[in-house]
Amino acid sequence: MGVTHHGRTERLDLADPTLRDWTCTVLAADAEQGIVLDRSAFYPGGGGQPPDHGVLLWQGVQTRITGTRKGDDLWLIPAEGDPVPPVGTQVAGAVEDTRRTLLMRTHSGLHVLCGVVFRDFGALVTGGNMEPGEARMDFNLPEVPADFKARLEELVNTEVGADRQVVTKVLGRDEALALPDIIRTQSNLIPADEQEIRIVDIVGLDVQADGGTHVASTAQIGKLQVVKVESKGKANRRVRVRLA
Repeated sequence: MGVTHHGRTERLDLADPTLRDWTCTVLAADAEQGIVLDRSAFYPGGGGQPPDHGVLLWQGVQTRITGTRKGDDLWLIPAEGDPVPPVGTQVAGAVEDTRRTLLMRTHSGLHVLCGVVFRDFGALVTGGNMEPGEARMDFNLPEVPADFKARLEELVNTEVGADRQVVTKVLGRDEALALPDIIRTQSNLIPADEQEIRIVDIVGLDVQADGGTHVASTAQIGKLQVVKVESKGKANRRVRVRLA
């Protein structure tokens, strides 16, 4: 669950993050609970990346999707007041492209940031969050040099401009955890019962466990601006970034 399927839903978003439209069948539908599809390219949210928005089109009707609810099944949340397709209906799904693309660029940008901070400053991640085009990431950095903000932005954009390939793969738990430094958070957030682990590799810079959607190469991120570096306690620094 969570790598190729979530409950009864095949996760098309992880198989092909460029996919924006597809056809599928409604397996469950309730105005309050939401909608379960047999195949879905909606990223359901997790790891700091918000869920996708989009629509389902069926029999000349549009149902807007504004969020998700994860349980034994992956439930898509319709916009308030929108009609819900009956069970068994063939529908066309479509992910909002601008939002998803911005989130993919932002998420990959955070991995570049994380890789640079780990490589050059030896710090792990203590928290983070993202929205389309902007994000924050916290690091266990007790001390930073006076020119840290400008230096970090230069280092990050050098890696972005290097056009490094971004590769994803799924490994068995033991094989994945045998890789050095794939856990870049201060606490190991991988569930103890997760037997398959998805790895995101920015080739030559950063390899870590991650379940989100990403661009194919760092050049697709575009320039990343370090907006602010804040102190969040004696041993923590918060780095705020946005796509330039």
